[in-house]
Amino acid sequence: MNQFNLTGKVAVVTGANTGLGQAMCLGLAQAGATVIGTARRSCSETAAKIEPGKFHEVIADLGEPDAHEKILSEAIEYCGRVDILVNNAGIIRRNDFADFTEADWDDVMQINLKALFLLSQSVAKQMIAQKSGGKIINIASLLSFQGGIRVPSYTASKSGLRGLTMTMANDLAPFGIQVNAIAPGYIDTDLNKSLVADPQFDNWVKSRCPLGRWGKPDDIAWPVVFLASHASSFMTGQVIYVDGGWLATF
Repeated sequence: MNQFNLTGKVAVVTGANTGLGQAMCLGLAQAGATVIGTARRSCSETAAKIEPGKFHEVIADLGEPDAHEKILSEAIEYCGRVDILVNNAGIIRRNDFADFTEADWDDVMQINLKALFLLSQSVAKQMIAQKSGGKIINIASLLSFQGGIRVPSYTASKSGLRGLTMTMANDLAPFGIQVNAIAPGYIDTDLNKSLVADPQFDNWVKSRCPLGRWGKPDDIAWPVVFLASHASSFMTGQVIYVDGGWLATF
């Protein structure tokens, strides 16, 4: 038995149009899953990399109050069920703490925490009704464990996500639903484009990280496949560091 085989499974991935989300969609599809990719913009670039019939996009803005309902409704209409949810979508705003605006606080908390909670709740209800268990995978951050600089709302949201992952795991375990999270290190994606382009910051990351480099989207995609598969059947409530050893150096 291939413990990593996801044939017959349906996975919903948020933030599926670029970067980490795109890599996760490809990894899940290569493992056999049918993927429902959702984002605010077209996921055509992601779709072009996946076998026809194995990917369906849902355009939805998680900033809208009914986004979770739209995503689940279209997933059920297209595939009839949901077995895996990957909560990848997130935003970040940077400013000095004294100048950080209420709008920047609210926007980040809405996408990174509230919308994630609502979508997870909707999908969990569907999984419970299916009576066949499920997997929910949250994308946390190093800032679930560190304070960060000039990112108060992002740090608060990712710290909150760490706690939410654990309480979801406790509440959903009786239904055979496992909830885990991945805390990526510094990954070379569009979200970090300005940081990668800054020579001083780039050198700091490479010198601070024990493996001496930025992570790549594939470095996160395959741990997602692991958590989505039978191979992780005795894991729940965990936050896995995929950070090149960053947190090991404390």
